[in-house]
Amino acid sequence: MRMISPIQGRQQPNFAGIHYGPRPHILPMNLAPLETLRGDYTSMASDWTVPQHAADYSAENQAVWRLLVERQTALAKAHACEEFLQGLEALGIGDTIPDFAAVNARLEKLTGWRIVGVPGLIPDAAFYDHLAHRRFPVTVWIRTRAEIDYLVEPDLFHDFFGHVPLLSNPVFADYMQMYGQRAMEAGAKIDLLARLYWYTVEFGLIRTPKGLKIYGAGILSSSAEVKHAIESTAVEHLPFEAATVMHRPYVIDKLQSTYFVLDDFRQLFDAAQTRVA
Repeated sequence: MRMISPIQGRQQPNFAGIHYGPRPHILPMNLAPLETLRGDYTSMASDWTVPQHAADYSAENQAVWRLLVERQTALAKAHACEEFLQGLEALGIGDTIPDFAAVNARLEKLTGWRIVGVPGLIPDAAFYDHLAHRRFPVTVWIRTRAEIDYLVEPDLFHDFFGHVPLLSNPVFADYMQMYGQRAMEAGAKIDLLARLYWYTVEFGLIRTPKGLKIYGAGILSSSAEVKHAIESTAVEHLPFEAATVMHRPYVIDKLQSTYFVLDDFRQLFDAAQTRVA
């Protein structure tokens, strides 16, 4: 899930093999009327959430999900960290679009987190508030078959497959809540925390006894980025250090050239406790 905001000028990220177009990542509300966004915002609640209506997905929606989940699960089994794979199994993520209510019944027991449906991009304040209260916003619509590898806005597959499995891990779950709390306090220094989110939640790697593995959602939801992040000789893998990450600019319109590598997920929790305001 990405955000729209009246304060930042960031761009909508290009999640590598799933190419997002040049839509701004953080948009002034008066310059981005909701009717220009893809989702249906007419029935949203005051916190920007909407019901999922899991029974309403078409056979074609399910076919697109199945195509994506089969492709990315195969890559994840080879390249994702064990915690992500455990999350896939624990939450019962399979070849049909997940029912958010059923997932929440499992997820809340594991870490106290819930997922909430949203129509698409939402304001940063709403996004951070959800994280701070252990709620992860997930877009309720899924891309078309024609958009398998090119998408303007993040959809259900990116938000759910990329992000939700790790919310079943207690350390990562605590990090995400702490990140939301710190982001709400950050004020003018929110860009520093935006970089932390980018290089960890979206494009993070971790060193394990089985070698270099992926935990970032922007990598795990993209076939091209998975192969690029692990196999390319043109990228740099740098040790994770919060201060360095927060001051490292990132690119949004191409495959990443730099990835920061954790030794342990607890480094994330320590990083999130760094006050930047």
